[in-house]
Amino acid sequence: MQIERYETGKRMSQAVTYGGFVFLADQVAIDAPGASVHEQTTSILAQITRLLESVDSNPTRIVSTTIWLADISSFEDMNAVWDAWVPAGHAPARATVEARLAGPEFTVEIGIIAAVGN
Repeated sequence: MQIERYETGKRMSQAVTYGGFVFLADQVAIDAPGASVHEQTTSILAQITRLLESVDSNPTRIVSTTIWLADISSFEDMNAVWDAWVPAGHAPARATVEARLAGPEFTVEIGIIAAVGN
């Protein structure tokens, strides 16, 4: 099986496929720093959708998700966006934790593993 890397930079690739799965780099709202949790989550999920589509996958194919929140009290705000985005009947295994993120302007970070193909 071949490892394929997508949107590769100096330190990381945004997506890596191997063995029928895609591993996405954790995503932050690079286009919405300092925005509300709702806006950052919306931005991140749009990035994730784009990356999944670029490797022949989609949100129904997500098998595992990890979500980091700068403040766990924003859990419900993040979930309001998440719940509207995840297709009914396709909720992945998921963990959500509080952690210090890359910078104070980021309040949400999401990592995804998904199956590729139909």
